[in-house]
Amino acid sequence: LLVRQRVGLLEPCEGLGEDPSLTAFPETSLPWQARFSFRQEGPMAEIKTIDELDARGKRVLVRVDFNAPVDADGNVTDDTRIRAALPTINKLIGDGARVILTSHRGRPAGEGFEESFSLGPIARRLQELLGRDIVLSRELIGPAAQEAVDALEDGDVLLLENIRFDKREKKNDPEFARALADLADAYVNDAFGTAHRAHASTAGVAAYLPSYAGYLMEREVATLTGMLDEPRRPLVAILGGSKVSDKIKVIDALLEKADTLIIGGGMAYTFIKAQGYEVGKSLCDDSKLDYCKEMMAKAESLGKKLLLPVDTAVSVSFPEPIDAEISVEYVESKNIPADKMGLDIGPKTQEIFAEAAKSAKTVVWNGPMGVFENPVLAKGTIAVAKALAETDATTIIGGGDSAAAVMQLGFADKMSHISTGGGASLEYLEGKTLPGVAVIADK
Repeated sequence: LLVRQRVGLLEPCEGLGEDPSLTAFPETSLPWQARFSFRQEGPMAEIKTIDELDARGKRVLVRVDFNAPVDADGNVTDDTRIRAALPTINKLIGDGARVILTSHRGRPAGEGFEESFSLGPIARRLQELLGRDIVLSRELIGPAAQEAVDALEDGDVLLLENIRFDKREKKNDPEFARALADLADAYVNDAFGTAHRAHASTAGVAAYLPSYAGYLMEREVATLTGMLDEPRRPLVAILGGSKVSDKIKVIDALLEKADTLIIGGGMAYTFIKAQGYEVGKSLCDDSKLDYCKEMMAKAESLGKKLLLPVDTAVSVSFPEPIDAEISVEYVESKNIPADKMGLDIGPKTQEIFAEAAKSAKTVVWNGPMGVFENPVLAKGTIAVAKALAETDATTIIGGGDSAAAVMQLGFADKMSHISTGGGASLEYLEGKTLPGVAVIADK
């Protein structure tokens, strides 16, 4: 790993070579891919993809999402997001571009370099995956960063340090965006996971450079757009997670699109209470009871199925730590004891939800059914994941905790598409315009 800006020089790893599986954009079996592209008529018609970029000899700034977890020893513990960007990076390398990668990791203060949020571990893992030297620039803009860019030859890769080390990134400061743009001749956004953020590196820089979508961005938007506009039916949407407030707009939007909407996780208890039942100490947002009643009435008026848990795994308290041993019992969801809380869907609900998923032609899932980090409380999430793995339906996992659950439980290779963006995929499903996509479309 080559690290500039007075942080030492390490020798590149040896004997890694290129893995052919990392050089090509992964194929997809999604039924609409052949029919949908950025270049069809409609709001996405003007987006250019990386295949239209003549990159040879050009400096190409690529926004990637390398926000990966790192352990205390500096090892990347989940390289999914890094691997997701490899098709775009390898395409540019093969085309002879001078590749400049930029990403964030974590939530630094924005006051300069912080070792705990450095992209050093990311650079080391990327070097292993690519089988080539990666230069890590301590500086993001200015003379030192420009010097690092000027030293690149065709096919070389430079990684800028954590872009959020500069507070102007999140403010989408135009001067900062322009300074980033001055490093390059073209811009590629391949960071769907941050496409819902209007930051300098995700949106602002596109005002100053010819802009393109990378392969990951193209696949994410094509998949979600195809699911919303041309799904194979029945379309079943499964929503979990803790709070109704986090998914208010997506519940409303999916009731319009889906044939069946399944609601599990902590958010289900607000719906159950809105039906007139007590939910004990379960997570519940009383301020959203009227909203839940409206959604249930809307489902009925539209002739849509809205499925809620009929039984629940309950305990006296939340597990502390989260993976601690815990004793549970199963009760009807309408009869949760006053001194207990619901923490997972029960076996009857697992069967109902699994059967609904297996009857679908398209399934989109966002959010776990319970506290899946605990083995006792992961049964509901496992049941849903297993049902999706066994179905012939097109299965789309909407990032975040549901994606983490699918991967941790070993079902990732059975899914049609796992999104790299939890928040971005939710906002896209809501029908929101994502800034990181819109700025490319505007070009």
